[in-house]
Parts: sequence; C-alpha cells; structure tokens
Amino acid sequence: MSTLTQKKGVGAVIWDYLTTVDHKKIAILYLITGGFFFLLGGLEALMIRIQLAIPNNDFVAAGTYNEILTMHGTTMIFLAAMPLLFALMNAVVPLQIGARDVAFPFLNSLGFWLFFFGGIFLNLSWFLGGAPDAGWTSYASLAIDSPGHGIDFYLLGLQVSGLGTLIAGINFLVTIINMRAPGMTYMRMPLFTWTTFVASALILFAFPALTVGLALLMLDRLFGTAFFKAALGGNTVIYEHLFWIFGHPEVYILILPAFGIFSEILPVFAKKRLFGYSSMVFATVLIGFLGFMVWAHHMFTTGLGPIANAIFAVATMAIAVPTGIKIFNWLFTIWGGSIKFTSPMLWSVAFIPSFVMGGVTGVMLAAAPADYQFHDTYFVVAHFHYVIVGGVVFAIFAGTTYWWPKMFGKMLNETLSKITFVLFFIGFHLTFFIQHFVGLWGMPRRVFTFLPNQGWEAANLVSSVGAFFMAVATIVLLINVIQTSIKGERVGNDPWGDGRTLEWAIPSPPPEYNFKQTPLVRGLDPLWVEKMAGNKEITPAEPLSDIHMPNGSILPFIISLGLFIASFGFLYREDYSWGLAVLILGFVITFGAMFFRSILDDHGYHIHKEDLLNDGKGGKA
Repeated sequence: MSTLTQKKGVGAVIWDYLTTVDHKKIAILYLITGGFFFLLGGLEALMIRIQLAIPNNDFVAAGTYNEILTMHGTTMIFLAAMPLLFALMNAVVPLQIGARDVAFPFLNSLGFWLFFFGGIFLNLSWFLGGAPDAGWTSYASLAIDSPGHGIDFYLLGLQVSGLGTLIAGINFLVTIINMRAPGMTYMRMPLFTWTTFVASALILFAFPALTVGLALLMLDRLFGTAFFKAALGGNTVIYEHLFWIFGHPEVYILILPAFGIFSEILPVFAKKRLFGYSSMVFATVLIGFLGFMVWAHHMFTTGLGPIANAIFAVATMAIAVPTGIKIFNWLFTIWGGSIKFTSPMLWSVAFIPSFVMGGVTGVMLAAAPADYQFHDTYFVVAHFHYVIVGGVVFAIFAGTTYWWPKMFGKMLNETLSKITFVLFFIGFHLTFFIQHFVGLWGMPRRVFTFLPNQGWEAANLVSSVGAFFMAVATIVLLINVIQTSIKGERVGNDPWGDGRTLEWAIPSPPPEYNFKQTPLVRGLDPLWVEKMAGNKEITPAEPLSDIHMPNGSILPFIISLGLFIASFGFLYREDYSWGLAVLILGFVITFGAMFFRSILDDHGYHIHKEDLLNDGKGGKA
C-alpha cells in the first residue's frame, strides 16, 4: 500500500478504497477495520484484568465495568473475529477456486461498509451517554430496564452490522457454488473454501434469528411493546432462545473457517497432503448441521425440564465426534511429515492441544447436572476463551501470517512473528488456564470485584499478568507490520516454497483480474499436481482473451452512510425535535442511492488481451 500511495497520492488511494469492488482490496479494508476493533477489544480486556488483579479494586466503577465487559465481548465477537476471518475469506477464496472475483462485487463492498458503519455506531455509545451494559448477549430481562441509550446503540449497531454479515455470507455461497474453475469439483475444493462455504450457510440461517430477537427487543424498548416483559404477559426466555439459536451457530461460523486455515497450513509445512480429506469435508458439514441442534445447552439452568436438557446434552456431546475426527486427521497429517516450523506452523501446532482443552471442558459443560455447578462461574469464561482464542484467534494470527505475502507481496519478519507467537501463547495459557480452577472454587462471572481471603487472589493476579503478555505480543505484531510495510522485500508467487493450492500460482499481490486465463483444475491440491507434472505454470482452461471487470462504485458507502444517519434519528426521535428529520434524511440517502443504482446502466470495462501480453500484471492498477 505504501508504494501505491507514492504512485497515486493519498487522496487517490483513499478514493480508490472508498469505491473499490475488488475482493482483494475489500479484504484489506476488513483486515484494517477488524484489526482496529481487535485492539479496542483487547484494551477493554486489559481494563477488565486490571480491575480484577487485586481484591476490592476501584480501578473502574461498577457501572463502567459492566459497560467494558459488554463491549469487550460484543466487539471481539462481532467486530473483530468475524471481519478478520472475512478478510482472509475475501483475500483467498476466489483465488482458491480460480475465480476472477466474488459473484456480486457491488454487494461485497456493501457488506463491508454496513459492517463498518454498524461497528462505528456501536462504539460511539462511549461518547454519547454510555455504552451498553447488559452483557454481550444483552438478555431482555436486563436490557429492557437498562437506563440511557446504551442498549439502543447495541440494537441498532448490530442490526446494521449484521445486515452486512448476512450479505457477505450469501455472496460467498453463490461464489463457491457458481464460480469454480473448470475441474474444481466440490471434492477438489481446498478445506478453507469448504469451511467458508459451510460457515456462509450457517450465516444464512443463523443471522435472521438474531435479527428477529434484536428487532423485538428494540420494539419493547423504543415502542413499548411487550414481547419480553413478563409483567405485561411477555416471556424473557424466548429472547434467550432466539439469541442462542443464532449464538451457538455463531461459534461454528467463527471456528469452521479457523479449522480451514489450519487445514491449509499443516499440509504445506509438513510437505504432505491433508490426511483424510473426504472425512474432513464430511466432519465440516456435520458440525454445521449439528451446530443448530445444541443452542439450549446455554440454558440448562433456566428450567426447561429434564427431557429438553437431556436432548440438548446428547446433541452437544455428539458434536464432539466430528471435531475429534478433525483433530486426529491434523495429527496424522503432521505424523511422518518433513516439518518446517515457520510461524504459521507454530500457531497451527499450538492450536491442537489448546483447542482440545476447550473442547474437553465443553463436553463437561454439556452434562446438564454438572452444568448447574459450572454455570455462571469463571469455568465457563475459561472454556469459552480456550475455544475462541485457542481456536479462532490462533487461526487469525496463523492465516494472516501465512497469506500476508500473497495479500501484500511482502513477507512478515519471521523472528518478530515467532516472538509474537511465544509471548501470546504463554500469555493465553497464563490468563485462562487458572480461570477453570477459580471458577470451580466458586468465583462467579461478571463480578466487578471480589473480597479478600476467598482463595481467589493469586489466581486472579496470575490471570491479569497473562493478559499483559498477550498485549505485548500484539504490540510486537504491530511493529512487525509497520516494519514490513516500510522495508519488506518483494516476494514471488509461492514465497513459502511448498504452496499446494491455486492462490500460490499467481503473482503476489495478485493482479486485479487474478488469473490471465481461467485455470484448469486437474486434481486435489491443483498447484501441487502441476508441480509434480513438472509444469512451471498452471494449465489454462481457455485461450488468452479480453477480461471483463466491474467498475468501482461509491454507492455502497453512501447506502451504508444513510443507514448510519437514520440510526441516530431512530435513537433520538423522542429526545430531540430534529430526531425525526435525521431519520427521514438517512432513509432518503439510502433509498436514493439504491434507486440510483437500479437505473444506472453500468457495464463495467474490459482489460484487453494486448495489455495482458504486454504487461506481466496488466490492466488498471
């Protein structure tokens, strides 16, 4: 990006990114925005750990602590983990299937800007009267009576952001179904593409439940309806069902692409094909299917009754089986391989025992009678973070390091990457391992302080020290990124040397059209097949010809900005006289831009064959 800025000027680059519909540039936008929110969520986590480092601490007040706790969870799940995975999906999936872009480039841009404005809107709550304070789940029993506008920011921000996620999920589904290169059958798709496909299907079915739950809660808060107000005949447990029908598949929306990332990295650095490819695909689909049948294990203590508890307990234990298949396949992939311990490989190998620990405690929580003891203690906090940090965050670090040279054409510094890994790995286990025990010793979740002499002091102090290790690791990563951007050396098509999939067959970073000629896929791991056949380049499936490209557009930005403005009008329509006018203005901007899009005759442009022949990268930059 720095060399691009020198060529074009800062203003031109900003305009380029505001209007881009290129999946590779949208990936960079997701990476920057998700990275920013990851830092924000990390700072909130540090504040939580400082507050709990010693008994009777008054670093933050009780109300502020609730806000920090709520925003930490909400930011990390919705605004950091998901967009960082979307960054990798956008950067890699079209390349892996031999496509020139996603199916709907305009919608791809719209999905990003909706997520962006939803996230900004949510975080503006800090400056406009207080952040949401009812936990990241925002249970109706707490949220309806929460004073101020914090919860309204949560409801509107997540609705806008969630719409972007839904659009992105649909886009990836259509792309993977319709845009695979000739020969790329379903059973030849790389595992990362498969996991993206299943996660996108989960998004399609899970996010509407969240949308409905948030909409009904919004009606209760802003319009006085009684869906969840027990005093008026509503039922607050229904909100819990709606939230977790989304919330548990959401865990798999995050962890499945993480599984896919590790399934790409392990074969490359073990110099072996992935063990049991077919069973890995089957396990991925089965996890996606079973993910919708376990939501009520979050509600064992709400009084659903023994039959419901038993059914959901069995379903939860069953989901451990396909996950176990994956674990053994990864181990067999490494077994007997010629292993090269690069930084992506370190993250991948460290993930296996870390995630297994999270999985084992998950099976413990699945036993409904035992869950009465574990529920709402720090045991659950430890379990959740072992799964999400030990699984998803490790994968994001691994995948970002692994595909960084493909996205930016420069390799991250290996020494600094390994320092990041060591510090983060130590900090992660220091922070969360001991929380299993402090939970079993009776420390409840979500408490903002605790009394001395309960046996929790040492455990909490150790946990807080670990958080600082993770913070330092993240700072080292930032230094690495800045240093690489300024000084890093350019790399070729296949910088790791043993790439097996199509993305490593084209220049780094890829040209805007990805492939000069659509590749012909001749087997699983298509680049490896060509290497074994002694070919320098991938076999093309078509003669060289003109390439049609979509034009950039500012309309996705304007549509999203309109909803952002309308959200403020919605929020303040009763507090201020200008609220209704702002609401109408926002909708006029959004629907005006949508109308303009519908009448605009946009045929895109062509990159001509002569340009492709004359220039190694060709086309408009």
